[in-house]
Amino acid sequence: MAVTSSRKPSWLKVPLPSGSQFTSIKKTLRKYDLHTVCEEANCPNIGECWSGEDSPGTATFMLMGGRCSRACNFCNVTTGGMLPLDPNEPLNIASAISELNLKYVVLTSVNRDDLPDQGAGHFAKTIKSIRKSNPETLIETLIPDFQCEPVLLDKIISAKPDVIAHNIETVERLQWPIRDRRAGYEQSLSVLDYISSKSTIFTKSSLMLGLGEYDGEVYQTLSDLKENNVVFVTLGQYLQPSHRHLDVFEYIHPIKFDTWKSIAEDELGFLYCASGPLVRSSYKAGEFFVRSLLSQQSSKQR
Repeated sequence: MAVTSSRKPSWLKVPLPSGSQFTSIKKTLRKYDLHTVCEEANCPNIGECWSGEDSPGTATFMLMGGRCSRACNFCNVTTGGMLPLDPNEPLNIASAISELNLKYVVLTSVNRDDLPDQGAGHFAKTIKSIRKSNPETLIETLIPDFQCEPVLLDKIISAKPDVIAHNIETVERLQWPIRDRRAGYEQSLSVLDYISSKSTIFTKSSLMLGLGEYDGEVYQTLSDLKENNVVFVTLGQYLQPSHRHLDVFEYIHPIKFDTWKSIAEDELGFLYCASGPLVRSSYKAGEFFVRSLLSQQSSKQR
């Protein structure tokens, strides 16, 4: 169920983004000088998420600028040269959410190891700004590891987002060279476990496939995430953002992604697993979140 050719298989071909709504969203983002991971990470789903006829769906805002203090070999975000934080960013994001009428928003960020609190306080301020002007909007945060410092994780927890996600990215054996050396498998699991132990906030993580991992390693990673109280998980195909980044080892067939979804939900007990070649951590995050809550309520009523 894998394709090793350097050419992308047909299931990875997506139309170029276009349309008036796509243009409108871009104008709003530029108006408030905001970054999105949709653009910075060259997300293949940007056309689907931003060009639909209904609401713009889920937008993923990237806090603290477009430059990262870490150098992960799968990521297209620029490393180094970080600028001071924009004190207006929390309010600008809240304003953009109001203007776009978003009902579910994902907040992620670059890593800012250069800051005293690694940006945790800025995250919290942004959540609070959104809550003030958009009280009905559901908020998911996709956070860095904050080097697993409890006082920094507590800042995120205290701001009370609806979901806190932190991506483990790949199996334990491949953490390096895929992730920056300051990241780590056990550290990421500890972050997720800490959040679950200190709050009732839903936790989530994500895994890239096609980097040379074995099936047994994927299963072990999913099991480890579940043992550390993660309730939502996503799996997607790694795509090389440029020739400077890691090569794709293999293209995983959609059928295999469907199999992993069944294993994650039916065998391991995740509340939901979004799994597919083009799935990313925030792919249809609001839709999956609401669906999982409705499923929970239905199960309790039986």
